[in-house]
Amino acid sequence: MIHLSHPEPAIAVVELDVAPANVLAMAERARLLDAFAAVEADPAVRAVVLTGRHGAFCTGDDLAESLTRDVPAQTAAILHFLAMCDSVASTRVPVIAAVDGWCIGGGLELALACDIRLASDRASFACSAVRMGLTASAERLTRLIGESRAKVHLLTGAPFDAARALADGIVAEVHPAAGLLDAALAMARVIASRGPLAAAATKRVASGVSTTQAEIPALAASADHAEARAAFMGKRGAVFTGR
Repeated sequence: MIHLSHPEPAIAVVELDVAPANVLAMAERARLLDAFAAVEADPAVRAVVLTGRHGAFCTGDDLAESLTRDVPAQTAAILHFLAMCDSVASTRVPVIAAVDGWCIGGGLELALACDIRLASDRASFACSAVRMGLTASAERLTRLIGESRAKVHLLTGAPFDAARALADGIVAEVHPAAGLLDAALAMARVIASRGPLAAAATKRVASGVSTTQAEIPALAASADHAEARAAFMGKRGAVFTGR
């Protein structure tokens, strides 16, 4: 199952719940895409937390299901997984991955598609595609941490812990497992308090799909920018409406 909840109107939580290791067969991928489509369609949502249950984030494709596919079907399934990650990456609002436990193979690709990654101190990562005769994460991980550090992970496929992920810049913070979701929700709450138009534009620019010069005219003309200036002068908190 894929669970979509709203602990607050402006925050969505998407949870992978496919015991024991949160593999994503084709049916679960469809449900995950449906959850993100619902987020995209809800103007009240300003931040998303993506996480997994059962002490795991995600371990990628369902290998048992993959054995039933012929070569064309397997090729299509792999490309579908990558397209799913692209959909998560292109979500209008910032997405925070709360990574607890295993985050390997396609699961790491999914985490890398998020805007921010937080990890528990028991998280374990691996770029395991080379161990499966495939390639994955080479583009996203290299953009994130640079070629030299990325190739160590990409070409060995060796597991690494949360401390190494933090040192390499793959995750932004490490928390005790019991406090991981609360930390992710706290960060989502801060993001949700900012101007939603500005957050969406900043995500596009930081992701390389837009430029500051292209985004500024609409932002400068927005009611949110006028409200922010008025709030600053009035020494009060801004109330952003996304207009």
